[in-house]
Amino acid sequence: MKLTLRFVEDSVPWSARRRWPFAGAAQDVVRRSRAVTESLTAESRTEYLTRADLAVAREIADFAESTLATFGLDADDFWAGVAAIIRDLTPRNEELLAKRDTLQQQIDDYHRANPGQPDAEAYREFLTRIGYLVAPPEHVAISTTNVDPEIATTAGPQLVVPLLNARFALNAANARWGSLYDALYGTDAIAQEGDLAPGATYNVVRGAAVISRGRALLDQAAPLAQGSHADARSYTVDATGALVVQVADGTTGLADAAAFVGYAGSPSAPSAVLLKHNGLHLEIVIDRAGTIGSTDRAGVQDIVVESAITTIIDLEDSVAAVDAEDKALGYRNWRGLMDGTLSESITKGGQTITRVMAADRTFVTPAGAALTLPGRSVLFIRNVGHLMRTDAVLDAQGEPVFEGVLDAIMTVLGSLPDLRGERAGANSRTGSVYIVKPKMHGPEEAAFAASLFGRVEELLGLDANTIKIGIMDEERRTSANLAACIAAASDRVVFINTGFLDRTGDEIHTSIHAGIFPPKSVIRSRPFMQTYENRNVAIGLDAGLDGRAQIGKGMWAMPDLMHDMIEQKIGHVRSGASTAWVPSPTAATLHALHYHQIDAFAQRDGIVFDPASLEQLLMVPLAVDEELTAEIVATELDNNVQSILGYVVRWIDQGVGCSKVPDINGVALMEDRATLRISSQLLANWLAHGVITEADVDASLRRLAPVVDEQNAGDAAYEALLVCDEPGIAFAAARRLIIEGAAQPNGYTEPILHEMRKVKKSRG
Repeated sequence: MKLTLRFVEDSVPWSARRRWPFAGAAQDVVRRSRAVTESLTAESRTEYLTRADLAVAREIADFAESTLATFGLDADDFWAGVAAIIRDLTPRNEELLAKRDTLQQQIDDYHRANPGQPDAEAYREFLTRIGYLVAPPEHVAISTTNVDPEIATTAGPQLVVPLLNARFALNAANARWGSLYDALYGTDAIAQEGDLAPGATYNVVRGAAVISRGRALLDQAAPLAQGSHADARSYTVDATGALVVQVADGTTGLADAAAFVGYAGSPSAPSAVLLKHNGLHLEIVIDRAGTIGSTDRAGVQDIVVESAITTIIDLEDSVAAVDAEDKALGYRNWRGLMDGTLSESITKGGQTITRVMAADRTFVTPAGAALTLPGRSVLFIRNVGHLMRTDAVLDAQGEPVFEGVLDAIMTVLGSLPDLRGERAGANSRTGSVYIVKPKMHGPEEAAFAASLFGRVEELLGLDANTIKIGIMDEERRTSANLAACIAAASDRVVFINTGFLDRTGDEIHTSIHAGIFPPKSVIRSRPFMQTYENRNVAIGLDAGLDGRAQIGKGMWAMPDLMHDMIEQKIGHVRSGASTAWVPSPTAATLHALHYHQIDAFAQRDGIVFDPASLEQLLMVPLAVDEELTAEIVATELDNNVQSILGYVVRWIDQGVGCSKVPDINGVALMEDRATLRISSQLLANWLAHGVITEADVDASLRRLAPVVDEQNAGDAAYEALLVCDEPGIAFAAARRLIIEGAAQPNGYTEPILHEMRKVKKSRG
């Protein structure tokens, strides 16, 4: 039977609408949000199909049932199992969200009664008494098995890309290998002024600088026994399988013969020479007829660098997925990545190019055997957190189900082509599904995610612990209880990662009533942040992640500033992290150079967890007087308002969840909801303490809206923030994120964004 139901539910999280544990501003926000959404979406329709005791949006049912049919799985059994998971786990999900709200209310009350920097001992006792801090486990030792080497034993860059954009997803999957010459020539990694300016045609001087940097990399990763790769005249392979390099005064080999691991073409005239250093490969591409190779004494056309060895395909912060249509697109794209069918055609300059997933790369070993290396990055899928509900499926009571539960079921279903059939092992050669779980608050929520994954394994007939978990250490309660969070999923953990943006947003919201916070750049420099980064690595090592799982660091947010990235992001490798996030395939190639400079695993020697660091972690980073002059406040207000407007306008109007947003100085920043959260929470804090007023916010919004409009003047799909001086939906959303920020659950931006995006979609 087919049901057609009128959509009347908004995307305000169910805990807020149904069980908000205290009255006041937050409850008013929820009531007002729902009323606005219902009044503006009265004409919208979602088509549902009856499945078990669920109402399933047609798009979701079509995705699931086409996948089930491919693998001969019974649809009725599947939907009955889905209904059981939803029925059994929904109450626990609600309880966990209610606990978040209760803890936040207690912390708010504490800070109102004890303003300013809390006494460390009294504060820790209070947090322990209310259950915010739990007793750390005596010993944590993860037991995760069947983990791919790219995650367990190899250090290298990690891309994060939005799943709803097929082109971005394909580019990321194919970013396992990248051209060093292109990355250097096309960015400011090499100075772009004077004789080195790129120009309209090929600049020979700039090209020479690129080639010089490439040879320096070879000298670092695979030095010759004598001389430099810059002196090479040819590369050949002799009868014993050794690499022979002809230089000006004879021949030589590698200082470490084991660094040569393969070649392509004939031994006497190879088309590629494959090297390996610190677990990562470098491919010297030789083509004496090529544009560059014809001018190179050794015929070197390029150096291809093993770059993004892992990628997070994101269904969370970098996408705008608010309904069944959006969710189904994400699920289909994920399945397309798993079964190898995803493609995207792009027309540029009158030519159409169809992008597909890259093939594996084949070589011959020095011993003459065949060697095949993966052509694609190993992919994680990032699901949403525990907060939001989605009307893509309605439960037996006609209520939207928890989105995180639906994500787990549907993304693992979409992973079946990598677990069974002719494509099995194309992503994970060990037969695992890798899910990054964001925005969890403490060990109970990590345990809930693990139990959800167990139920999905039972539903789909998968072996126990097939589904692995990446724990995002980005909420304060998780940071303070990280060891217990790892212990709660110790047989599934393959990843822990810091994210300073969300972590700072939660830091502000958790302690919003303690006092006034300084500007964002100052918060980041406070001692708690470095303690947070250091503890993450030390706790991970103490829990046995070394050689079993990734320890990661956050994003480089300035995709056009590669010189600065090269200078600064090496700090992530020095920290002992085995991966760090980058915003593009080009950035992945350049960041890979850091892993040749430094052995990330060797950096872990001597790192010891200090339990006393918890006190510094819990120190609230409040402002001091000189950090809040009138000029500083005015500048920071405009900076944050501009950032919020620039991001929200694309999210609401175009459904773009990850954008290059120019800041007030014109520097392009790669932004997602994490950057929105920190900006909105800082201004909400300033409003709460009278640093700024609503009138100040309104004046800044109106002053910066034309600036944002001008920055987007080249986008034909762009809609102005103010129309005839009246605010559009995106402008209104940006304002609400600031004015209502203190009342949002844990400071998250999703409730308002989802509500207003649905309003926009309902208006066409």
